[in-house]
Amino acid sequence: MWWSVTGMGARDSAALAAGLGPGVAVTWSRIETGPASIESELDEALAAPDTIAKVLDAARSGAAAVVIDCLGDPGLEAAREVVTIPVLGSGQTSMHVAAMLGYRFSILTVLSRLIRVDEEKAARCGLASRLASVRSVDIPVLELEQDHERLTEALAEQGLRAVRDDGAHVIILGCTGMLGLADSVAAALAAAGAPGIPVVDPLPATLQVAAGLARLGLAPSRRTYPPPPAKDRPGYRVVFGPVPSPVGPVSSPVGLAVSADVGA
Repeated sequence: MWWSVTGMGARDSAALAAGLGPGVAVTWSRIETGPASIESELDEALAAPDTIAKVLDAARSGAAAVVIDCLGDPGLEAAREVVTIPVLGSGQTSMHVAAMLGYRFSILTVLSRLIRVDEEKAARCGLASRLASVRSVDIPVLELEQDHERLTEALAEQGLRAVRDDGAHVIILGCTGMLGLADSVAAALAAAGAPGIPVVDPLPATLQVAAGLARLGLAPSRRTYPPPPAKDRPGYRVVFGPVPSPVGPVSSPVGLAVSADVGA
């Protein structure tokens, strides 16, 4: 698990691995250069270089898959060019999971300025027609952990509006900083008269998909993500190049490195 922001607290790697089955280990790392949280296009761009470097570090250390712990998925496409293991973004993955669970989904993001960003991301994923809405709880990323009761209430309120007003059949928590609140939000929706609405917690969902892909021996297509051309890239300490996938039987331990960009 790799963390691509500098301002959030550490993840509990053991707790994240607990739901992934036997033989799965999760390691965690934070980027050294980048924003304290991701709440703009600038933040996402600044987080990308060290995120890619950390993905390379994970692959070289023997990780079987990498998860970017941010709904903004900074550096995702580029990271897939430089390694040959699965690299999953919490944003892209959670949207595809939501699309499998229901007809249309809504994203509950942190700030209204990110509504356009999430709408454009859904379009890039080919899911624009499945996106019911993006709604904001108007709580900055670095305040998410300060008052879980306030955050849960805001998520439930906006989630209910997404269901009733926007036609959402599934809800996605729009920031991995909202980790662990999916059950509470689903219960609040049910209590308000909207039972049976799945609420996707992006980081656990993405970890599960990453572990499954690693066990299956699947990785991103080299036709889609060919290695970048060799050239000088002044100012960057990392030599970007392909890293071999770890080999071993399906029963061998699966190492997941989570590269987190909490903030969007």
